[in-house]
Amino acid sequence: MDRLAAMRAQQQGSQYQANAYEMSEVKDGTTNGGGGLDAGDNMSAFYAEISSLQDSLKTFNANVARISDLHSRSLNNTDEAAGQQNAAQLENLVAETSTFSATLKKRIQALERQPGSGRDGQSRKQQTALVKSKFVDAIQSYQQVEQQYRQKYKQRMERQFKIVKPDATPEEIQAVVNDDSGGQIFSQALMNSNRYGESRAAYREVQERHQDIQRIEQTIAELAQLFNDMSIMVEQQSEVIDNIETTTGAAQKDLEAGVVHADKAIDSARAARKKRWICFFLTLIILAIVAIILAVVITNQMHHK
Repeated sequence: MDRLAAMRAQQQGSQYQANAYEMSEVKDGTTNGGGGLDAGDNMSAFYAEISSLQDSLKTFNANVARISDLHSRSLNNTDEAAGQQNAAQLENLVAETSTFSATLKKRIQALERQPGSGRDGQSRKQQTALVKSKFVDAIQSYQQVEQQYRQKYKQRMERQFKIVKPDATPEEIQAVVNDDSGGQIFSQALMNSNRYGESRAAYREVQERHQDIQRIEQTIAELAQLFNDMSIMVEQQSEVIDNIETTTGAAQKDLEAGVVHADKAIDSARAARKKRWICFFLTLIILAIVAIILAVVITNQMHHK
């Protein structure tokens, strides 16, 4: 059976599996816009969903690691039947992970829409931003895996073409790898090759690798869009958190300024009280001196009489 036909035969099963997974998540109340968070300010439900999302991100990363392993097996597999089975598993897992990533995106967006104010609202925003950041990191890791194996598949195609045409020019190799009239170039080289059986096997593998690369490029395009969507969300959330921090910082500065002013007012009041007491004692001293002088004057006058 042709490898592509085998992969297509598995596609419906893969879609069914992915849909079943999403429906089970919805039933549990963890995918459809935060079903577990309808209580609004119920922080217990919010943290339960955050914990569930963190577990889901671990599953997503495990899927990416498994995809990487299947890519590696595809490159090293020499048995045709095992190769077809590996290809079917890879296509199923890629489809499942694509559905899974879309579900994660919806769940995180659902958290964004949850109401909240005060300290709880700030905590919601920070926790949601953290989960989004981890999801973006996971998407980047997946992108790197697919880009890495796209390059390895292209290198494998180059080696297979050189089996058919050892003296191939860089332009011919590039055309075959990029499928820019590569099929015609390969066919001509195949007709002129002295190793017909080996050349036919190389030709079949090049065709299969083209299919692998096309699927990888589709996945990379989907991940690029997902990364862009999530990055925008992260930037928006960062602005919110920055605004909160700015407001908090301004309030702290106002509080500190108020404390300084209060300290100055207390010091001024103390100084004023001190001055009043000094003035009071000076007045008493002056009055005592005046009284003494008057007493002396009166006494002298009485003696003269």
